[in-house]
Amino acid sequence: MLAIIIPYYKLRFFEATLLSLARQTNKAFNIYIGNDASPEDPSFVLDKYTNELRIQYHYFEDNLGAISLTKQWERCLQMISDEDWVMFLGDDDMVDENCVDEFYKSVAKVEQLNINVIRFATRVINEKNEKLQEIYHYPVIEKSTDFLMRRLAGETRSSLSQYIFRKSVVSEVGFVDFPLAWHSDDLAVLEFSNFDSIYSLNSAIVYFRKSGINITSKNDNLRAKNTASFEYYYYLLKHKSRYFDRIKKDILYQKIEKAFLNDKKNSAFWLALTKLYCCNLMFYRYLMLLISAVKSFLNRKK
Repeated sequence: MLAIIIPYYKLRFFEATLLSLARQTNKAFNIYIGNDASPEDPSFVLDKYTNELRIQYHYFEDNLGAISLTKQWERCLQMISDEDWVMFLGDDDMVDENCVDEFYKSVAKVEQLNINVIRFATRVINEKNEKLQEIYHYPVIEKSTDFLMRRLAGETRSSLSQYIFRKSVVSEVGFVDFPLAWHSDDLAVLEFSNFDSIYSLNSAIVYFRKSGINITSKNDNLRAKNTASFEYYYYLLKHKSRYFDRIKKDILYQKIEKAFLNDKKNSAFWLALTKLYCCNLMFYRYLMLLISAVKSFLNRKK
């Protein structure tokens, strides 16, 4: 069976999320809601759906998400029972009424192909549920490293809510903790798929909300996001480079260099890059990066 985890904190769009689940044509799923010590009590909303949905709700005493969103996701994962597949649905996102049904129609084939990651088509909505963009569809089967390259080029989009993962893999691998969990979901797709294939269900849509209050929409956390970007690319280059060919690795180096130049006074960045480039005998590229950093610094002082 399918487990749908909702790491809860904000009440504003929560009922819309539950309503979209109540409208599922196939109700073969259990919902697990982990309240991250939110000051906004959702009980009156939950009461409306107790007869329509199988919900297990837990209030956590500590606001773990304020320290680590990925740790909050992982403790919510501990709530579930014996389900084989798991979906992490944002407390402000919505799903098409046929999402669960399309999952069950395809899961046998997915298991036959030994694929661990399933994704739905997506559409962006605003705080009024107005559709901001056209529906985005994906290749039916796509290698996750190819997805990453398209993601870095701005040719595709991704949100944790649109994925269903094989639960055993999520439990074994876990999430990597970056600041604000920025890129943690993208890395999860790569690692949970074992850097192999993603299976897409384009006949059902997950609606990702751009409301101005979620992390993706906010612009007052750009430095933390840049730090997360640096750590993400560093992780891939240091620990997972064997999964990338020369061209893909070069793109990752370009990305980490950009993140470095965005915050070149960060001593931790300097140390990490020095080790990375020297260990890989990339002395000329390291020299060119140093020259770029000096030029950028001098241009700012003019």
